[in-house]
Parts: sequence; C-alpha cells; structure tokens
Amino acid sequence: MSGKQTMNHPAANLPDLAPLIDQLQSILGERVSTSSSILEQHGHGESWHPVQAPDAVCFPQSNEEVAAIVRLCAETATPVIAFGTGTSLEGQVQAVKGGICIDLSQMNQVLEVGNEDLDCRVQAGVTRRQLNQYLRDTGLFFPIDPGADTSIGGMAATRASGTNAVRYGTMRENVLGLTVITASGEIIKTGTRARKSAAGYDLTRLFVGSEGTLGVITEVSLRLYGLAEAISAAIVNFPDVRSAAEATIQTIQMGIPMARIEIVDSAYMKAINAYSKTDYPELDTLFLEFHGTHAGVAEQVQMFNEISQDFGATGFQWAEQEEDRRQLWRARHDAYYAGLAVHPGYRGYVTDICVPISRLADCIAETQADIADSGLFAPIIGHVGDGNFHSTMFIDPENEAMLEKALELDHRMVQRALDMGGTCTGEHGIGLGKLKHMRHEHGDGAVEVMKAIKAAMDPQNIMNPGKVVDC
Repeated sequence: MSGKQTMNHPAANLPDLAPLIDQLQSILGERVSTSSSILEQHGHGESWHPVQAPDAVCFPQSNEEVAAIVRLCAETATPVIAFGTGTSLEGQVQAVKGGICIDLSQMNQVLEVGNEDLDCRVQAGVTRRQLNQYLRDTGLFFPIDPGADTSIGGMAATRASGTNAVRYGTMRENVLGLTVITASGEIIKTGTRARKSAAGYDLTRLFVGSEGTLGVITEVSLRLYGLAEAISAAIVNFPDVRSAAEATIQTIQMGIPMARIEIVDSAYMKAINAYSKTDYPELDTLFLEFHGTHAGVAEQVQMFNEISQDFGATGFQWAEQEEDRRQLWRARHDAYYAGLAVHPGYRGYVTDICVPISRLADCIAETQADIADSGLFAPIIGHVGDGNFHSTMFIDPENEAMLEKALELDHRMVQRALDMGGTCTGEHGIGLGKLKHMRHEHGDGAVEVMKAIKAAMDPQNIMNPGKVVDC
C-alpha cells in the first residue's frame, strides 16, 4: 500500500518491449527513460495505491511525437498511460499492465491567448499556476483551482474542479476544445472557439473526464475570465460542522455569488496550525472568498454576515491584500500535507462524495459521526458551495486492518451519498479507487454503454487500461 512499494504488472500479458523501446529511442533519443527511479516516479500519484510502474517513460514535445508513440504502441498492443504532474488521487496513472508512460511535462507552451474573446489554447503540460503567471499582465485569469499545481491536460482528463467551482464551474464548463491523440495514433481536434455549438456529438465533453482511457489530450482550449475589481477573503468559525454546512446551504440558496466557500473541520484546523505555523482557532471553519465590484463585494459580505450569525458564526478574520489572501488559501491547500504530518509514514485515503446542496448538512454530520465510531484519523474538508466534501483517512500502509476499516468507511460514505441523490466522486475521478462504485451509481445498462464507447474507440484496450470502466 505504501507509495514506495512496487507491485509488478503481469509481464506475461505483454510482448518483449525491448524492440519497441528501441524504436521509441530512435524517435525521441534521450527523451525515453528506463531508469528505475523514473519508472517508479511515474508508477503512482498521491493516492494510497501501490506503485505499478511502466516499462518506459517518454517525454514528447509535440503532437506528432505523441502520435508516433501511440502508433508504435498500437502495433504491439502495448498499454499507453498519459502522465501530467502525478497528483491524481484515485490511482489514475498506475501502469496496471505495464506499458509506455507518456509524460507531457515538456509540452508546456501557452500557444495563444484571445484577450477579446476571453480564451486561450495551451499544451497539456502547462500547469494552472504557469498559465496564470503568463496571464498576469492581461487582466485575465483561469479560475479552476484544485489545490495542487496540476497540469491543464490532467485537469481536463479528470474533469477537475476545486475551490472556485461554486462560481466558475468545473473543467467541464471551461474547456472549449481539445487536441487528442486517439488509440490508433490519429491527431483529432474537438470543439471550436465559439461559445456554443450544436454540431454533432459533443466529443469535447466525451474526452473531458475520460482519464486517458479514450485518447491522450495534448492541447486544451480554455475559457478565461476578467480579474475582479475587488476580492475579499475570510475565515469564520462555527460551533460544529452542521452549523457551517447549514450556513453554506442558505448562502447558496439566497443566490449570493460566492467565489469560494470551503469547510475545514476542527481536526484539520489543528493539523494546519501545526504544519503551516498558523494560529487560526481550532474550530469548524469556513474559508470564504468574494469577487466583484467594491460595492458588490461589500453587499455580499453583509448578506453572508447576516446569514452566518443565525448559525453561531464567530471570529471573522478578513484578508483583502493579495499576500494575505495567498497565505490564507495556502493554509487551506496545505491541509492534505498537514494531515500526513500528524502521523509520519501514513498515507492518505481521500474520499470525494458530492450531494445535492439541500442534503449537505445531513451528509456531513452523519459522516462525521461515522468517522468518530471508526476510530480513524479522518478529518473533513470540502468545496461545500457545490455540495462536494472529502474525508481524508490517514492510514498506516502496513496495517491491513486499518486499510480494511478505511475501505468500509468509504463504502458507507458512498452509499450515503448515493442514497441522497449524489455521486461517489465530485472531482477526483474514478481511476482504480472508485471503479468498484461505478455499477452501483450508474447501473449495469449505463456502464455497458460506457464499455461500448471504450471498445469502439480503443478496441485493443491500450489506453490507460483498468481505469473508469471494468473492461
């Protein structure tokens, strides 16, 4: 279970890859690696799943090079796994059957920015921070913020969202088009720069969230947004998570256009203080951000204040200067690593359920009670403005009983979410970790349709096999 443990793939299912690797090296030269350390690095993300390393890692620099790699792999039915920054949380990058990993980090160019049309086109290896740094003098920004400095291609592949999704939506709403290398090695483009289209099947939405199982995303066209005239951030404390969740529900139902509204429970706040050297009250807390004009932000703040007081809110701490806001959100984004620091050597088993906003308070409160009964250290954090929250269960990778307890707790959380009309994953995707929930959530008929799409687009099952659907 440890991120340092290696699980061998079933080599008997693959041909001798030495000739293929020789061919790849003839195209890419030293940008093909079989170093054990590089292979291990590319055999896992941030999840608890065991390392499953590929046979080689390629570092292409163009669409044509990716296409050439895929065509060679298709000739020998060799698996292909796309890799961005390695921050996936559900085992999306594990090479379960070995094969060739395509690391897109060297495809990191911002190709064009349309200031007047509020859009841009980037290579898949561009990270969100890199993009916003590039845009800093244009008055525009890209809002999707899952926390880690993830690649845009990886964010599209996993249909990522994050802290700003309550106002700006997820990757699904913000990807205009893609360049994709199909399982046969063909380069195709989906979508246009137009803000809407009724032309045929929506291939862009098909690839967004497909986790590399239908093709390799190499370029992404994105919506951009104008920087707000005024931004104000804050944290506010509540007597319990139910009160914080109910304040959130009423805020959303009142139509206050929150940019971010995040819950962090008292256990996580304690860990954050120890890790980030902060001194926030160790209470159940909402992290907030308001965007708009000066007058609009002031009105939003007043409305939220009135709502939150009804639920026992105390201890508002405001951050209006950019550096202060960065520090506040840095503490929020460091929560996962703060939890790991509580028990050195543990791994994080991250859950990711999402429910209709009206059921949020019940779901969080019932989950917190379930966690208390389990005895696990499993603090809660989440993007509660859109009904999505996480309990990260920190577990000893050598303790099978602890893992089993975490699996049982996760199963109950998913069942609770499904019973409330929700989903097993709001943003992390399926990968290996949530594959077991797909039929329960979607039903056999819908899963069979997904398998038919997969079979039609990837008949040899070489594109990131073993993920999303149980082919």
